[in-house]
Amino acid sequence: MTLNSLELLAFALIGIALLLGLLRMLLGPGAADRIVAADVLSVTATAGIAGFAVFFATPLYLDIALVFGVLAFVFVVAIARTIEANRGDEEGDSA
Repeated sequence: MTLNSLELLAFALIGIALLLGLLRMLLGPGAADRIVAADVLSVTATAGIAGFAVFFATPLYLDIALVFGVLAFVFVVAIARTIEANRGDEEGDSA
């Protein structure tokens, strides 16, 4: 299978978004920045999986993208709640 120029551009932009999200995750000054970067990475990866569904012309990848997106959302919410709970404990200790 060959990619037309628009599909090639879309995959290139998804790759750039993944690199920028990874850079923010590694260099983020705070925990909130890293959580947002993890969310950006998960959404971008979901878009990439959906792109694979178009490239390979099979709807199976759309099911995989849907499950991955839901699990990534739950993961990001769980991490955010954990960090928020830890922040509340630290504020309670200093008072």
